[in-house]
Amino acid sequence: MDLREVVNALLYVLRTGCAWRHLPHDLIPWGTAWAYFRRWRDDGTLERIHDDLRDQVRRAAGRDPQPSAGSIDSQSVKTAEKGGRAAMTLARRLRDASATLSSIPWD
Repeated sequence: MDLREVVNALLYVLRTGCAWRHLPHDLIPWGTAWAYFRRWRDDGTLERIHDDLRDQVRRAAGRDPQPSAGSIDSQSVKTAEKGGRAAMTLARRLRDASATLSSIPWD
């Protein structure tokens, strides 16, 4: 198996977001691509490839290969702290229920 064909299939799924089973027929069979992805994900190969490519790009740009700082989107952190999607759904339900209660004439 030509590993370049495997990488092409993985990049296609990454780029398009398609399901593995929807890989075009001119690429390797989807089961083969999935098996390589699963193996490389589990044994750390994908992470090593990512790190090596990042280092090469940073060196080519005249920068230190290892980033010295990072950032986190504060909105993502806040959502995660609240419990993510489930918390947002609950908050929406509570808001809707509150709006319904406030529209009832209590006199």
